[in-house]
Amino acid sequence: LSNCVNSGIRRISVATQYKSHSLIRHIQQGWGHFRGEFGEFVELLPAQQRIKDNWYLGTADAIYQNLDIIRAHDPEYILVLAGDHIYKMDYGAMLARHVENQADLTVGCFEVPLEEAKAFGVMAVDEDNRVIEFSEKPDNPKHVPGNSAMALASMGIYIFNRDFLFEQLIKDADESGSSRDFGKDIIPGVVSKYRAYAYSFNNKDEQSQTYWRDVGTIDAFWKANQELIGVSPELNLYDDIWPIWTHQEQLPPAKFVFDDDTRRGMAVDSMVSGGCIISGSKISHSLLFSNVRVNSYSLIEDSVILPEVHIGQHCHIKNAVIDKGTEIPDGTTIGVDTEEDKLRFRVTDTGIVLVTPDMIGHKKHTLR
Repeated sequence: LSNCVNSGIRRISVATQYKSHSLIRHIQQGWGHFRGEFGEFVELLPAQQRIKDNWYLGTADAIYQNLDIIRAHDPEYILVLAGDHIYKMDYGAMLARHVENQADLTVGCFEVPLEEAKAFGVMAVDEDNRVIEFSEKPDNPKHVPGNSAMALASMGIYIFNRDFLFEQLIKDADESGSSRDFGKDIIPGVVSKYRAYAYSFNNKDEQSQTYWRDVGTIDAFWKANQELIGVSPELNLYDDIWPIWTHQEQLPPAKFVFDDDTRRGMAVDSMVSGGCIISGSKISHSLLFSNVRVNSYSLIEDSVILPEVHIGQHCHIKNAVIDKGTEIPDGTTIGVDTEEDKLRFRVTDTGIVLVTPDMIGHKKHTLR
């Protein structure tokens, strides 16, 4: 959303699926400053089961089920974005290249190590950057010409001409075997027949904006947050030229209390948000979101603590993601004994521990 605003885009729709209340509230609180009288909006498009009794079946279906709404706005071009990617990008430059190439479709892309390319849609292009082949998550990805160690991966960013997009979505909806996904179904089927171009995010004149992360997994989410703690992180949160816009609660500054030899409130190599109170405990290489309370004699290491978490005394938390509103009892140890953690929490393949209120025994997300 920040990229859209910074790129001058003022007509935005957000497709939401299940359990969308917190997302809807976030959009309403943080993005209500658009001027409707000037045709500006950020509108929410929850799955409404208007066609069949289905949720959105895939990324392409999320657009298809809202074709009537999109058509009413009469856009010339449609920019399609994924919601679980982090990067800074001027979409205006990509749109200009799309128009210059007289393209039907332009795909944002960047180079990734060949061994990582299996997790992405991988493209092959000609000397004019026209896409000649597209494979979604291939077992044997093709390398870029002249560099056998790198592959050209899709960023999940697409610009379509309006009529072309409508035609392809309707055609895909009529295919009984389609998974209704852009990367798996739409893109591979059009690159050989239509004018599909790649827009490289690795352009030499854009080296300041080559950061891109997919945070669709717990591991990736934890890692992307941890990267922000570095002295000079690739993603600059303090950038006045390309700011990240969001809703900011009215909260007091973080507070650190007690300075005894055995009980000292402190944070090292960490980010601590407003409303937090660090009471006689140590925070090391961690991120604390808003309104977190950490009580005395506790140690938090290499962790991401989401809003409104309460951590008791004598706790040791390491390599963890603690979900919003979780209350950690006194004396709890997390992230030290993997086998013990697996009995109580969710542990990823790389050892990151996810803790939610329900796992602790607090039924915050159930009806009964």
